[in-house]
Amino acid sequence: MAAESSFDIVSQYDEQELVNALDQARREIQTRYDLKDTKTEITQNNDTILINTESTLTLKGVRDILESKAVRRGLSLKIFKPGKEEEAAGGRVRQSIELQQGISQELAKSITKSIRDKYPKVKAQIQGDAVRVSAKSRDELQAVITLLKEKDLPVPLQYINYRG
Repeated sequence: MAAESSFDIVSQYDEQELVNALDQARREIQTRYDLKDTKTEITQNNDTILINTESTLTLKGVRDILESKAVRRGLSLKIFKPGKEEEAAGGRVRQSIELQQGISQELAKSITKSIRDKYPKVKAQIQGDAVRVSAKSRDELQAVITLLKEKDLPVPLQYINYRG
């Protein structure tokens, strides 16, 4: 058992599932009695979703629909970082929702520090917007995953590239 096992900690979302969730939300908004005449628009460009609708009340309803569709498609609500509600032309309301992907340097440092504090034999290295975790014992790697799942981090984490 001299060989080391390792995995990467990343924060990503499935972009196709997000597109599907947005399409489903648009369809539901067009058919729902309370929302169909609001001329609500949901657009996505790169890392931002823009919602343009009639009022603050309809904006909340649209966001609820979008979030429920995202959860149903296996996306974490932590990828959405809503901005402030703004006044738009014609007395409408607009909100920009930033999509979070990747682990920031500060978060990566706190993750590696908490791993090192609890499991000194486990190595954690920051590699861009991911963290590589390696150890001789697979049990320690499982314990690291359990430790991170218990923490309430601001981004959803996935554990990929397991090499045993």
